[in-house]
Amino acid sequence: MKDVLLHKLTKPDRSISDFVYCFSSIQNLNDISDGVIIPNGRIDLTFYKTSDNQFQISLLGLETKPKLTPKQDISTFFSINFNPLAVEYLLHESVADILDSGKIMPIDFWDFNADDLNDFDSFCEKGIRKIQSLLPKKIDGRKRRLFELIFESNGEISVKELSEKIFWKARQINEYFNQRFGISLKTYCSILRFQASLSHIKEGKLFPQLNYYDQSHFIKEIKKLAGASPKELFKNENHRFLQFLVNDKE
Repeated sequence: MKDVLLHKLTKPDRSISDFVYCFSSIQNLNDISDGVIIPNGRIDLTFYKTSDNQFQISLLGLETKPKLTPKQDISTFFSINFNPLAVEYLLHESVADILDSGKIMPIDFWDFNADDLNDFDSFCEKGIRKIQSLLPKKIDGRKRRLFELIFESNGEISVKELSEKIFWKARQINEYFNQRFGISLKTYCSILRFQASLSHIKEGKLFPQLNYYDQSHFIKEIKKLAGASPKELFKNENHRFLQFLVNDKE
């Protein structure tokens, strides 16, 4: 008999919410075959342990297309899902070179170890304390406001409007996105709109609730980013779409 797939999502302490979207956990991944990772607009720091107690930490860049994940012998999987500001101010690097991919991090990154995967609540508390210790003294106000506006609008805001609101040239905004994240702002916004659509699809609303041209455009965009139609996503047979399980708007 297969174990029940267990998932949790915990929102961050307010002090780190500019940088962290959520902490998430998926248990009993062993029974998932041909899982699909879909773009979520976040940079994920993942921690997992195999059934034979092997421990690994990986940093995943932004995803722009669905990615198949083969059946893996993973007993426990925790993740810190970062907002883009974290790339510059917490990780102090660019993730442009790991777009649609990732890299292995040092086994002791941020002082985490295999024992931290024994309890999700304790993992979250440790992550919050660590991130609080790394918070910058100053943040570029334009960048903070940029992401506030993007998230508030679910990506349904133009580069021109953003530029005018935060007094930052559109060309410079796109340079920032391409250099730090490996994609344009327009592409990033389309991912956020897709993510916002997932909660509607999960409710069985298989027609566009956001600013898509029409039903055909909606289906095309969903297929482009998820590799499946809205109807297939809604069914989510065999729990293939892993991030769809931990979408926070349940």
